[in-house]
Amino acid sequence: MTHTTDFPRGPGRLALPPNLQTALWLADLGLPALPLRQGKLPFGNCPTCTRSACGDRPHMKAAGPCHCPRPCHGWAAATTDPDVLTSRAWATAWRQAEAVAYHPGGASLTVVDLDNPDAVAWARQNLPPTTVVETTRGQHWIYRGAMQSANGVRPGVDLKSTMSYARWRGPGTGTMAVLPDVVRALAVKEPTARRARPVSLPAPAGGGECPHRSPAYLERGIAMAEQRITAAREAIHKTVYRTFLAVLSAHGRCGCLTETHTGRLFTAAQAKGESPRHCEDAWGNARTALGL
Repeated sequence: MTHTTDFPRGPGRLALPPNLQTALWLADLGLPALPLRQGKLPFGNCPTCTRSACGDRPHMKAAGPCHCPRPCHGWAAATTDPDVLTSRAWATAWRQAEAVAYHPGGASLTVVDLDNPDAVAWARQNLPPTTVVETTRGQHWIYRGAMQSANGVRPGVDLKSTMSYARWRGPGTGTMAVLPDVVRALAVKEPTARRARPVSLPAPAGGGECPHRSPAYLERGIAMAEQRITAAREAIHKTVYRTFLAVLSAHGRCGCLTETHTGRLFTAAQAKGESPRHCEDAWGNARTALGL
């Protein structure tokens, strides 16, 4: 799919039933579509695909989209093929469908599903602006780029991309941004803390040539990281680790980070109740996760 900066405004096949019309329009955009039944659920497994025998689940040995023509197994049923969408095998599903979903990862997209006002407020403070779609209880923030899907990465926040589906609620507003490292970091689970010898402060992570255009870029990143830690109301351990991970993913492979910068991050974390030892472990684990 050749992405534009946002979605076109609407489908054009006015003679078709609404849900199928929308699915075909999404397929034209390169968004793999599928029907949803009541409750925002995909249609039940056909006999061939009972218990995901088709391999549509990530834990199956044959994991990957099944070629069964019926829309019976969640994200793996999503398709951009109009012949499949309009086939007789799908006719009953479209007659019964109450909504349309799409597979974000199949179109190199990631949906940050914000399920309540608190989650939306967090996103506005911590994530770069992008295309925003209003939902019943919150918002979908859509970025260009695919990643691992994950539920419950923080209160009220799910990530929908590969091996997942999201309900289509319209094109939204705003220019679509590239998937940022801060979103990717949300899906990374913090490793179990290692019993390493404690040190007073980690050495700078650098060693390569710094690609940043000005010191202001680094300063802005450190200030945003301090704010993210300071604003955290819960899950402080995870917030500190993921913030360290985001900083290191952006600046850890060049020579711009100094002990002054890391000291600022540690000070912000300890002001929220983190111990110096946990800060050191979180920093070390983040470096390990990134291969630094």
